[in-house]
Amino acid sequence: MSRIGRLPIVIPAGVEVTVNGSHVTATGTRGTLERDLPHAMRVAVEGGVITVTRPTDTSTHRSLHGLTRTLVANMVEGVSTGYTRWLDLVGVGFRAAKQGTDLVLTLGYSHPIRYSPPEHVTIETPTATQVCVSGANKEVVGQVAAKIRSFRKPEPYKGKGVLYRGEKLRRKAGKSGKAGKAK
Repeated sequence: MSRIGRLPIVIPAGVEVTVNGSHVTATGTRGTLERDLPHAMRVAVEGGVITVTRPTDTSTHRSLHGLTRTLVANMVEGVSTGYTRWLDLVGVGFRAAKQGTDLVLTLGYSHPIRYSPPEHVTIETPTATQVCVSGANKEVVGQVAAKIRSFRKPEPYKGKGVLYRGEKLRRKAGKSGKAGKAK
């Protein structure tokens, strides 16, 4: 049996989960999330615990078992505590600022980059070189952070760009310069 799929999901206080066939709805302090799950997987809510079971031991059902359990667990955690992704701007003159709900980035281009986040995702800039993306849906928060990072991906020579917090960048040695040239 799947090691991930067989783990029960404990529903925290203040979160309500309803299952209607293969449609799961989670409601909590951070909002409401809905998702259609694979029809073969059975999701049951009993006494404050969610369990996911599979009908057979085929490889398809085994792979869907852990996925389904993780998707439901992410929904429950998202509506109770939410998800946060931090980005750091590394480079001379790289800045981030909020204008209304939009994020305005100065990343060394000839123009500032303006980004409007999707609904239910909040972007904050505690300092000029830090961006905090937060929301209830883990997938959307990760996608927004990846989109912001794509405006100036970190380059390996000077290490400049938009990095995830804690990301280790593999640095490369540059050219050796005039030392290797013969006249």
